[in-house]
Amino acid sequence: MRRLILSNPFVAVVPPILLGVLAHKLLSKRRASAQRDADDQHPGTPSPPIQPSENDYDVFLSFRGKDTRERFVDHLYCGLVNAGICVFRDNAELLKGEDLSSNLQEALENNKILIPIISENYASSKWCLDELVCVMECQKHLGRLVLPIFYKVEPADVQYQTGCFGQAFHCSQARLAQKVVVHKWKQALGEVSSLRGWEVANG
Repeated sequence: MRRLILSNPFVAVVPPILLGVLAHKLLSKRRASAQRDADDQHPGTPSPPIQPSENDYDVFLSFRGKDTRERFVDHLYCGLVNAGICVFRDNAELLKGEDLSSNLQEALENNKILIPIISENYASSKWCLDELVCVMECQKHLGRLVLPIFYKVEPADVQYQTGCFGQAFHCSQARLAQKVVVHKWKQALGEVSSLRGWEVANG
């Protein structure tokens, strides 16, 4: 886990994320090219044409707006977009009032890299917790790459729902009586906290 204690942490976080995303993008292109070459060598068994989706993105950002939007997320988003990376930012792309499950699931499945930015109040939002469950399911079932950023929170607090992060989580838990959903939230938080990512302590 990288720990960053900087006045402008996005300056240090964006470059390695860009490198990771671009490397993943290049690898995907090479695999697609190799598949096309293999298909060309076997003209008798043509594969069906792939129709690109207008909803295809390279990166999905999951975050709690009031914690991170004004500075960190905006700079990360702009850095990725300026590098030619297609970024889905849920608050910009999903209209208020739309059904979370269907639209979010489609958006996540059409992204290759998922970046949850977990902040102090992330767990106070049922929307964010449901997003995280979907993120981890996409990693397990679709092989998506998940690169978490822990923004001013300790991964251990995320894993065990302690500290200020834990207080926010328990407020969400108290508002929801469905134990099955709460169990999924806890499982997703435990899984994401064990992944290799970035820990931002200031900014």
